[in-house]
Amino acid sequence: MFEKLMPTCLACAVAAGLVWPRVATADPAPPAASPTKPVAHSPRPALDRSGRTRVGKASFYAGKFSGRKMADGSRMDPQADNAASKTLPLGTTARVTNLQTGQSAVVTIRDRGPHVPGRIVDLSPQTAQQVGLDRHEGVSKVAVTPLALPPRDAGAGSRETPPADHATAQEAPRATTGKHQ
Repeated sequence: MFEKLMPTCLACAVAAGLVWPRVATADPAPPAASPTKPVAHSPRPALDRSGRTRVGKASFYAGKFSGRKMADGSRMDPQADNAASKTLPLGTTARVTNLQTGQSAVVTIRDRGPHVPGRIVDLSPQTAQQVGLDRHEGVSKVAVTPLALPPRDAGAGSRETPPADHATAQEAPRATTGKHQ
């Protein structure tokens, strides 16, 4: 019953004498800590162009991601060899081997993820089935071995861009108009 009589705004509560207004003092107290702290984002992992095999957990894309745009601009096809990796460059071809069943499949890294700690690759549902990933458990321990890395000539500002002082950077060929110059 008392809740019904409580004023709903601060001005009404001050007017009713239920709350005293704050008066500024000569030495104001430091502001209290915010009750909601900003979420600390971990830095993006560095791209791994070493070609070494990585071992970790694999999961598969949920059906709701079918048709959505991936990091490379293509659409997610659940029947294709799509995969997502946080560390392998986009366009990398890799062999994913299920360490429990021994089954493997070749995938192309087209997306970033998985965004769950401890997982190193997300597979399309078709590829997950090929490697024997348990659909009820949702994850399996796998080895991811890069077979072919894309060239280091991605656009400026991307995570794929090589350092500016990279000694093997090549100049892009000039377009010709068909006339002799």
